[in-house]
Amino acid sequence: MLKAGVLGAGHLGKIHLKLLQQSSKYELVGFYDADKQASEKIESEFGYKSFPTMESLIDASEMVVVVTPTSTHFECAKKVLKAKKHLFIEKPITETVAQAEEIRDLAKEMKVRGQVGQVERFNPAFQAIKDNIHNPMFIESHRLSEFNPRGTDVSVVLDLMIHDIDAILSVVKSPVKTVSASGVSVISETPDIANARIEFENGCVANLTASRISLKKMRKARFFQRDAYISVDFLEKKCEVVKMKEAATEPDDYAMILTNAEGVKKQIYFENPQVEENNAILDELESFYDAIKADRTPEVSLKQGTEALRVAMLIIENFKKI
Repeated sequence: MLKAGVLGAGHLGKIHLKLLQQSSKYELVGFYDADKQASEKIESEFGYKSFPTMESLIDASEMVVVVTPTSTHFECAKKVLKAKKHLFIEKPITETVAQAEEIRDLAKEMKVRGQVGQVERFNPAFQAIKDNIHNPMFIESHRLSEFNPRGTDVSVVLDLMIHDIDAILSVVKSPVKTVSASGVSVISETPDIANARIEFENGCVANLTASRISLKKMRKARFFQRDAYISVDFLEKKCEVVKMKEAATEPDDYAMILTNAEGVKKQIYFENPQVEENNAILDELESFYDAIKADRTPEVSLKQGTEALRVAMLIIENFKKI
């Protein structure tokens, strides 16, 4: 078991504490939070050990989860890495790309592992479908949420859209060519609704929409590729694959056949991959444990977290041009 500590005991921090305590791969040593009153309450209510300083928690741990406000990620991550402890850091990795690059390079220098908390990569629907995604050429995603003051310290791009940016970058094996976007601030000081178009060098185009002022929740992505359409519902944890193949010479009576303008007949096949129930946050934490023990690159590396932030910042920069 690896000794694990948590920096930050807010809403998400409490979830990490609970899951680390449940995990058979980690030994939870405790947490540190700058809010002393809240720390005392959490310690008395849940029994987790509260450390008096950030440094004392880091010293007692082999792996540290950083779940503090984004504005503090950089300084917290540096302290963890300089102590030569493995780092799990919630998304977005840092406030700026320069900070993310420094964290990425520092982890390499200290010879420790780092993973970014992009939890949708561990969503069971995405896990079930990802191996079916091959060279997509058009992608459309919608991530809509009801308003919640928590998270509005950053724009909707860093709050919500970054999940889809990361997922898309993980399946499109091509550099980003251009980014265009627009965003509107409705309630917050930063944009609450945004749309972005990402064009890749291989010709793939991704159209992303994110909103935190919607009346209903939606988290869907659709991937279009040669002879296949793939849909993922991250919220309902469902997925579907629609494939087109050359029609059989003598198709059965129930076969769905389409004939294009050139007279070529295609048969449609529907697949619903088996979606295994899981706890995505627990899975990402335990996946990180496996990467540390095997000394291999984590599922969502600091490099990937940096690239997702780089694209997110390009989108935000586009807002300023409007």
